[in-house]
Amino acid sequence: MTGKVPTAHDLLRAGKATLGQAARGQGRLTRRQEYSASTKHALVEVARERFATQGYAGTSLDEIVAGARVTKGALYHHFKGKQDLFEAAFLAVEEAASARIRAVILTSDDPWEQAITGIREFLAVTRTEDYRRIVIQEGPAVLGYERFREQEERSTFGLVQDIVASLLERYDLPASMVQAFTRLFFGAMSATGSAVSLADDPQQASDDAEGAIVLVLAGIRSLLQSDGEHLLTAEELAPGLAATDTTEE
Repeated sequence: MTGKVPTAHDLLRAGKATLGQAARGQGRLTRRQEYSASTKHALVEVARERFATQGYAGTSLDEIVAGARVTKGALYHHFKGKQDLFEAAFLAVEEAASARIRAVILTSDDPWEQAITGIREFLAVTRTEDYRRIVIQEGPAVLGYERFREQEERSTFGLVQDIVASLLERYDLPASMVQAFTRLFFGAMSATGSAVSLADDPQQASDDAEGAIVLVLAGIRSLLQSDGEHLLTAEELAPGLAATDTTEE
C-alpha cells in the first residue's frame, strides 16, 4: 500500500459521505448513528493499513485507536477484540477486490472475454500489499482455516459463480455440472492467487498463471463447441478409458 496514509479526519469524513448516501435511500440516520458508523469505518481503515504494512502480530490495538483518534472503549463497542477487527479489515479488502473485478468484467459483453479480464484483474489484486498480507498471508492463520474459507466464499465465490454461469448458460449442461465446474474454478483461482502472491517474482508468476488459465478456458470452449455445442464425456474424449479393466491378473 503506497501513498499518504489518510488522517482520522479524512476517514471520518469518508465514512459520513458513505452514510449520507445510505441515508437518502433508507431514511435519515440520527447524528449518533452517523458518528458511530463513522467511528467504526475509521477503525477498520486504520486497522487495514496497519495490518497490511506491519502484519497482525506487529500491530497493537493502542496504535489503531491512536490512528483513528478514538478511545479503546469505542473500539470495544464495535469489536470484541483484535481478531474481530482483523476480520472486519479482511472483509473490507475482499469486498474492495470483488468490486474492482466486477467493474472490469462489466466493460465487456462477451462472457469469455469477461472471464479473461476478470482473471487478469484478480491476479493484479493478489499482487497488492493489503490483499497479499491480510487475505493470503495472514488470513488463514488469524481467522482459522474454516473461518477463512467461509469468509472468502462469501465475497469471492459469488463472483466466480457469476462468471461460470455466464460462460456456460448457452450450453445444455446439468446444474450439477455447472456447480462442479464453479467449485473447481474457485479452488484453482484461490490456489493460483496464493502462488502468485507468495512468488519471488509475482509479475512473472501472474503472467504464467494467466497464460495457463487462458489455455484451459480455450480448451473448455473448444470442447463445448466441438459437437453441436455438446460437452464431450470422458468416454467420448478417451474411448475405452472408463471401461479399462484394472483388475490384477
